[in-house]
Amino acid sequence: MGFFYIKNHGIDDQVIAKAKSQFLSLIKQDTELKEKVSQEKSKYFNGWKAPRSTNISRTESVDVKESFSWRYHPKNDPDHPQPLSSLPSEVQPWIRGEDFVWEGTSHLPDFKTDVLAYWKSCLQLARQLVKVFALSLDLPEDYFDSRTTFPGADGVLNYYPVTTAEETAANAVGLGSHTDLQLFTLLWQDEIGGLQVLTKDGQWIKAKPRPGTFVVNIGDFMMRLSNDFFKSTVHRVYNHAPVERVSMPFFFGLNFNCVEGVIPTCTSPENPPKYEPISCGDWCQLRFKLEAERMAKMLAEREATARSTAQSTDSN
Repeated sequence: MGFFYIKNHGIDDQVIAKAKSQFLSLIKQDTELKEKVSQEKSKYFNGWKAPRSTNISRTESVDVKESFSWRYHPKNDPDHPQPLSSLPSEVQPWIRGEDFVWEGTSHLPDFKTDVLAYWKSCLQLARQLVKVFALSLDLPEDYFDSRTTFPGADGVLNYYPVTTAEETAANAVGLGSHTDLQLFTLLWQDEIGGLQVLTKDGQWIKAKPRPGTFVVNIGDFMMRLSNDFFKSTVHRVYNHAPVERVSMPFFFGLNFNCVEGVIPTCTSPENPPKYEPISCGDWCQLRFKLEAERMAKMLAEREATARSTAQSTDSN
């Protein structure tokens, strides 16, 4: 199973607490203020996403959660901050950070500073953790270093409201069943719980919060690189608690322009490569494109059903 806990991770409790507090300040605003940083303004899924506006799993309900997201920009990199213009030309088109998410939240004191402090801490932790993955695959410790200089490094803050009576009766999900896209995810979750992981025998088990830890889960691209040595695992979130829940995942991947196939140490004559080379960026774009197309189709079907129902009512 591609899930485990880590402790002694080095991210200060105050850094976590400030990021959570700032996020709740954003969420508690009126909708018109949150719409200043709506994902509708973004090319790359940055910004605020309204609750009950996504449906990540076609076999489950609409996702109840509300979220705020931002992507990597080199000027915010804690290890080597620099302007976009200084990056190699082949890297620049893959940078997905957008300033409107910070401009539209500038009225919230220290919002950008506190939220980015958490993101920077996660990025530094991820760059250390990926060295452990390299060693576990019989690679040099620094194997991934040159491949994560300008990485996929996505911050997301998730708010799971208390579900309505109707949603509870319908077993509505906070976030539907899915796997993550990149190398791995670092997840801080509050004490409420709600994360569930699907075992190999088809049983859902709870990934209960443990104080002082992060949950780490393997992403699809790590599974590809390792030829299934590491497995990405289906997971979902329910919030059946009578209080709100907050989680703060950080998604870490290779430089988006890096085209990578299966790592040679993960193959043999008896275990040939299962996957063709692809860049991490192309892989993520493909998944996002398929999800966007499916969501558009679902919304169109809902609108058609609503029109049909309205016409039927009018005719009666």
